[in-house]
Amino acid sequence: MTASPAPSPKASAPRISFVSLGCPKALVDSERILTHLRAEGYELARKHDGADVVIVNTCGFLDSAKAESLQAIGDAMAENGRVIVTGCMGAQPDEIREKYPNLLAVTGPQAYESVVAAVHEAVPPAHDPFLDLIPPQGVKLTPRHYAYLKISEGCNNRCTFCIIPSLRGDLVSRPAGDVLREAEKLVKAGVKELLVVSQDTSAYGIDTRYATSPWRDREVRARFYDLAKELGELGAWVRLHYVYPYPHVDEVIPLMAEGRILPYLDMPLQHASPSVLKRMRRPGNQEKQLERIRRWRETCPDLAIRSTFIVGFPGETEAEFEELLGWIREAKLERVGCFTYEPVKGAPANHLAEAVPPEVQQERKRRFMEAQQGVALRLQKAKVGRRLPVIIDSVGGNVAVGRTKYDAPEIDGSVHASFRRPVRPGDIVTVKIEDAGAYDLRGSVV
Repeated sequence: MTASPAPSPKASAPRISFVSLGCPKALVDSERILTHLRAEGYELARKHDGADVVIVNTCGFLDSAKAESLQAIGDAMAENGRVIVTGCMGAQPDEIREKYPNLLAVTGPQAYESVVAAVHEAVPPAHDPFLDLIPPQGVKLTPRHYAYLKISEGCNNRCTFCIIPSLRGDLVSRPAGDVLREAEKLVKAGVKELLVVSQDTSAYGIDTRYATSPWRDREVRARFYDLAKELGELGAWVRLHYVYPYPHVDEVIPLMAEGRILPYLDMPLQHASPSVLKRMRRPGNQEKQLERIRRWRETCPDLAIRSTFIVGFPGETEAEFEELLGWIREAKLERVGCFTYEPVKGAPANHLAEAVPPEVQQERKRRFMEAQQGVALRLQKAKVGRRLPVIIDSVGGNVAVGRTKYDAPEIDGSVHASFRRPVRPGDIVTVKIEDAGAYDLRGSVV
């Protein structure tokens, strides 16, 4: 009887280093790529040096974002030399190849199969089906207790300052059943907060004529309201981002008042002057937005609205800017960001009117934020004395840092809360608010 040959040692798994730049939608793309590669047995490296290949998921929305992407690519080339580029800037490969001709591959956004194929070509997988397992919810790049849930790709709008449709294409909505199954897996894995994202969340399903798909024991329409209602049944916080103010957005406000989804709307309005909005070619009837916000707050008094605005848009006059200032004081939005207009190569807005001088842009931004900070501080101080549910993001010493229902991660304010009983990231605790600034709150866990 001859002895069986000794089993050969398992080949070491190929290692991937990954850089993810840009918005939460790009982060979801990165998670999908990594989930696919981990399922094939690839390991993730903490540093470029020593990895078999580096993937850089780029952002190409603004020139400053392109510069950051090119810098990240350059760093990866210097530290490793075997680099694959994907993401929004990958839709303009000539600009990348001109600077870095020796890249292994350049693919555009949402090109998951192309990225994986490029990785296979650079370093074939060494998959062991008995060892290389991934959790059902896939690989997440966010903390365990919250996750971004992307419901569609692309955008049908043609805002004059934006080139996203040329990079990511027109709206393509995911079937509602697929979205809900992904959300259910995330919640079962311990996710306490689902952050719904897309380029145009309130347009969800328009491209499919609100087609139905199976979910549990019923059919669910791919429609903004229907999806929000079903997500609200999963037992997690549901936060809506990038919601354009179409008329049917009114339907979801009662869901917030009932506590099914969070009383929070991330609604990028960009300006308030009708003439500027017309030049921006913004969707939705925003001229009547103040009245709609008033009605929303009558239905859901706890509603918090986050928005972003652009000052110094080409041709913006002092009178148009004053319209915006008056609007922001009257609207009393809880969370606001302000950006100076930055020309993007290929954006029609660059040629609409004369550019506003940089010094005027900065002065208007200062005046805008000064007005908004006064509004925000008054709204924040009204929370002092209240007891609010807070989701904990981090703990250090005897102070936990978390967020209320009115705060999204990384873009809004925080709550700094002292505690006496054990508190862990992901816990949802009650905090008595004792002090308030324009952005952050302080209190104690009760």
